Amino acid sequence: MSIGTAIDESEKRFAAYVDGLASVLGHADRDRPLRDYCTGLVMPGERKSVEPMAAVTAPERVCAQHQSLLHFVGEASWSDERFLAKVREMVLPAMERQEPIQAWIIDDTGFPKKGKHSVGVTRQYCGQLGKQDNCQAAVSLSIANHIASLPVAYRLYLPREWAKDHARRTKAGVPKEIRFQTKPQIALDHIRSACEAGLPRGTVLMDAGYGANTKLRTRVTELGLSYVAGILPQTKMWVKGKRRPISAEKLARSLPDKAWRTLTWREGTAEKLSSRFARVRIRVTHRDALSGARADEWLLIEWPKGEKKPTKYWLSTLPEDIAFEHLVDTAKLRWRIERDYQELKQEVGLGHFEGRGWRGFHHHASLCIASYGFLISERETIPPSGPCAPRRFSKSSLPAAYRPRGAASTNSTPHSQLDSNRALSVDPGTCQKFAPLPML
Repeated sequence: MSIGTAIDESEKRFAAYVDGLASVLGHADRDRPLRDYCTGLVMPGERKSVEPMAAVTAPERVCAQHQSLLHFVGEASWSDERFLAKVREMVLPAMERQEPIQAWIIDDTGFPKKGKHSVGVTRQYCGQLGKQDNCQAAVSLSIANHIASLPVAYRLYLPREWAKDHARRTKAGVPKEIRFQTKPQIALDHIRSACEAGLPRGTVLMDAGYGANTKLRTRVTELGLSYVAGILPQTKMWVKGKRRPISAEKLARSLPDKAWRTLTWREGTAEKLSSRFARVRIRVTHRDALSGARADEWLLIEWPKGEKKPTKYWLSTLPEDIAFEHLVDTAKLRWRIERDYQELKQEVGLGHFEGRGWRGFHHHASLCIASYGFLISERETIPPSGPCAPRRFSKSSLPAAYRPRGAASTNSTPHSQLDSNRALSVDPGTCQKFAPLPML
């Protein structure tokens, strides 16, 4: 099949996919902006915010398209929950054709921001920057196998100061029912909803930011799910033969050489990786631990050769007779969400939304997840930027003089205040010649 034919066939499948998504939007006038927004997200482009996408999808009427897309993502009252349910209904079969679902992965992702007006922004840890800074953070639950992961629940973390600030909540359009919740509490809500929706079950994977939360681990077990949860080295636990609780790190250091094994695992299509691991049956210290109310579980430890101390610790309620290699492979499957979040941001612009409101933040994320879901269903090997992934859509041409808002002129001077040729911003007020958009 020629490249041109492959692109034509892919565009037909994309049109059918978007038609399926449109069925849950509740209003026929939303079909076209849905198609255009998703098209803008999957087409080549450095920036996937509304204005550049308007220029890509409708280069001859940028102002009108800008208004249409801005209204659709920021104002239209369609349900993100129903939309994401439709996405997983359409994408899950393609994932399961490659491999059964293996895991439910809890994670959060940050979006650096300036100022204080974007909904939920505060000074907190931002993984993208690797430090505390001004950012928004969203908590997600993704279903995953070794081939792909897909977010099935996604919600902005609303800091306590935002939850209590009526004026800022009102301005940003935060729903009245949204109250302050910690990130583990949001994660638990996601897991409960996934159980109620009957999603194919997998082992719940979480890093130490969630795994260190005893209540979250307990509730996951009560829901009938197993977990592999990262923990901190100072976590105390009971070990058979010990008279007192011992920290995970001290236990690791006390293990004999024969307890350690070098095991390999694979991250997607990459070459195999290896490290040293040990595992021990333990019982984490809690008020009810000595009463026998808690079952034993695995402590998995990674201590790579050449490192002065262990680098990672996990607790797991996977079966006692699980193969050592399978336990390590499951723990390491969490790499999938880190890789795919990177692709969600780089390929379909998850972090490019420039609005400040609650609805727009979640609508943009849902549309990015939907677009990424289509790419998952189209490719036998992901992520979308993989070397085997052909370009799926023909590139739209832009007007010769088009520059995104705020872009510097090619003839600009080093100091914009002295630049007589600097780029002009697109002002929506200059678009009065177009008919007003219907209020969807």
